[in-house]
Amino acid sequence: MNSAPLMDVLPYERICDDYMREAKLIQSSLVPVKPLNDQAVEISFRFMPFSEVGGDFADFFRLPNGMIVLYLGDVVGKGLPAAMYGALVMGILRGIHKSGTDTANVLKLLNERLMQRPLPGRFCCTLYAVFNPATGELVFSNAGLPLPLLISRTQCQPLGEGGFPSALFPVAAYGQHSVQLSPGDSVLFATDGLHESCNLDGTEFSVQHMTDCWAQCWPKSADESLNFLFQSLHTFSNGAAPQDDVTVLVLKVPHE
Repeated sequence: MNSAPLMDVLPYERICDDYMREAKLIQSSLVPVKPLNDQAVEISFRFMPFSEVGGDFADFFRLPNGMIVLYLGDVVGKGLPAAMYGALVMGILRGIHKSGTDTANVLKLLNERLMQRPLPGRFCCTLYAVFNPATGELVFSNAGLPLPLLISRTQCQPLGEGGFPSALFPVAAYGQHSVQLSPGDSVLFATDGLHESCNLDGTEFSVQHMTDCWAQCWPKSADESLNFLFQSLHTFSNGAAPQDDVTVLVLKVPHE
């Protein structure tokens, strides 16, 4: 009796590689593909996952009313599970906010919807902001990310306050913070992977080191500021391998 032909079986490693490539493709579709630049605003970003895919996420886009929304977040954990949870959070955020400016309510609703079907051990830090190019007003709410950092002609200072991460508690309320930006001002938004990057001695880049670098960026464009910041980080790390995802957004009001 003739035996049935043996089926080719993909090695486990190849299956994992295929899944990871698909995951990278999906994640790349969930982050901005290019900066946003016009006469009223510049927004640039960097997304550097710790491994092939990461738990950080970010997006920015213009609403029909001319307002610009930006958000970023950091999911607890790393790798593919964190990336999948990040995609879930982004999907919920995109469904919540279509035209309003109540950033505190956006984060409140995000927390409520994530808590409807909580996943053990999963939560995320999230910052949600709306910028009005016509007036220069930036409004934002923060669920546990490092404080944004404003650089102006006269000062470099953190903005607002933190808050409970999304999906950590059944009920959570968030503050709403507003800042008036002038021509030349820039705001740096970052996940904690930037601040906690270490050099070969185990010393962290730290908020203070980042602030010292950022204080030099007022004359620079948004993209130039990011290049300067990451070159400073590269010099500081001195070849040390990254330990976490790093995501950074810069919003700048162009110089007159």
